[in-house]
Amino acid sequence: MDFVPTLPLGPDELLTTTRSVRRRLDLTRSVPMELVRECLEIALQAPSGSNRQGWQWVVVTDPAKRDLVGRIYQRAAHGYLASEGSAARLFADDPERAEEQRRVGESVAWLADRMGQVPVLLLPCLQIDGGELPAGNQAGLWGSVLPAAWSYMLAARARGLGTAWTTLHLAYEAEVAELLGLPATVRQAALIPTAWYTGQGFRPARRQPLDEVLHVDRW
Repeated sequence: MDFVPTLPLGPDELLTTTRSVRRRLDLTRSVPMELVRECLEIALQAPSGSNRQGWQWVVVTDPAKRDLVGRIYQRAAHGYLASEGSAARLFADDPERAEEQRRVGESVAWLADRMGQVPVLLLPCLQIDGGELPAGNQAGLWGSVLPAAWSYMLAARARGLGTAWTTLHLAYEAEVAELLGLPATVRQAALIPTAWYTGQGFRPARRQPLDEVLHVDRW
């Protein structure tokens, strides 16, 4: 099944070093469709609510279409970066975290201006009866595609590919759907740029201590 040898990563290292890759995506090197298919074959083994498997996967490699999707994403990202909720503006009262957030914001901006140049753009989607999202609890609905999308990202990492979970384009979901010919019954979950990554050195990210977010038996 392997198209390229996987990296010698144990499960814990794979899970803790699969980062959002933006600046380190190689925009000059093509990614074989066979390799994308291999990662998606692994993704299809993820759990799905009621085993419905309502997922659909749109892979965009055509340069012209990638450019157009990239332009839509760029428009959405620039609006986000100018907003008060931008990653770059979070934790402004914490000098240490503010600096980290500034770097994240710069990374987001870098990718926003180059999304259309990424060799492969993957859109995980859900086939939904009638195309309308139900009111109320949607956890089960999206929980039937998000684990599979994460499995794709893990499989890509194990094969030397970088990915990033992005959703900003969903502000213009209908435009992307029209561009790619998606039927009205298909809703998009994310846009995952995929490319070979440059350099090494992926390591676990700094996170809040577990005890600050852990609740046992009650809040």
